Amino acid sequence: MVLPDFLVKKTPKQENIRRIRSLLDDVDLHTVCEEAHCPNIGECFSQNTLTFMLLGDTCTRNCRFCGVNQGDPPPVDLEEPERITAAVNKLNLNYVVLTSVTRDDLADGGAQAFVNSIIRLKNSNPKLQIEVLIPDFKGNLDSLKKILAAEPLVLNHNLETVQRLYPLIRPQADYQRSLNILRQSKEINSKVYTKSGFMVGLGETRDEIFALLEDLKAANCDLVTIGQYLAPSKEHLPPQRYVTPEEFEIYVKLGNALGFKKIFAGPFVRSSYRAKESVYNYGH
Repeated sequence: MVLPDFLVKKTPKQENIRRIRSLLDDVDLHTVCEEAHCPNIGECFSQNTLTFMLLGDTCTRNCRFCGVNQGDPPPVDLEEPERITAAVNKLNLNYVVLTSVTRDDLADGGAQAFVNSIIRLKNSNPKLQIEVLIPDFKGNLDSLKKILAAEPLVLNHNLETVQRLYPLIRPQADYQRSLNILRQSKEINSKVYTKSGFMVGLGETRDEIFALLEDLKAANCDLVTIGQYLAPSKEHLPPQRYVTPEEFEIYVKLGNALGFKKIFAGPFVRSSYRAKESVYNYGH
């Protein structure tokens, strides 16, 4: 399919990407911006915003929409929290987003890596605000509790798509398990904002999108992001359709009517896009 005008984005300025890379100055630090081939990388890097990806660049799952490498991941790097903290200080960040590849090979799914990084970052700068975008940890409640005990400002876990498409898009994940992560997070620590995101253009219907939003609200999710699916390579699933900006506005209005604290929706919206703004612009 030919891209409509509203999905044509300027080529990212390589100097912005090189600038961030030189500031990080560490080939063993990964960003989801690069690994997942995010179309916003030029815009975000030019504004000194990025999402650190913990636990290497290789995922144990093979979701059919994702551009991150799949295979056997390396051993856990115990020095990673220190290096991330050094990079955050170099970039003079006051809001940090941490995510990770899915690590089903680890007993806790990698939860301790999040905890270690949160603790190290807070020790370095107690005023730093931290958002985590976590995998499902196979539903391990102890892993979730560990992360919430470290008190990030925001806990994000993406549903990614509507329930019907899980066998096609996320065959190793479970829709209800992901909803439970958001629901349980609020029950464990109601002070932590919960957030989730999903893609459109994969073959879902409007009614299924409405149902997904209602499910998120029932799980006490605070913040939602909705964006257009764009295949990261020719080997990935192609989009079934391109959702217009006008249709995204319908979802924003519905989300507002349902009572979410904030809903970001648009062709280039991603789960970490304008992450700080999504929390702070309603009065945090």
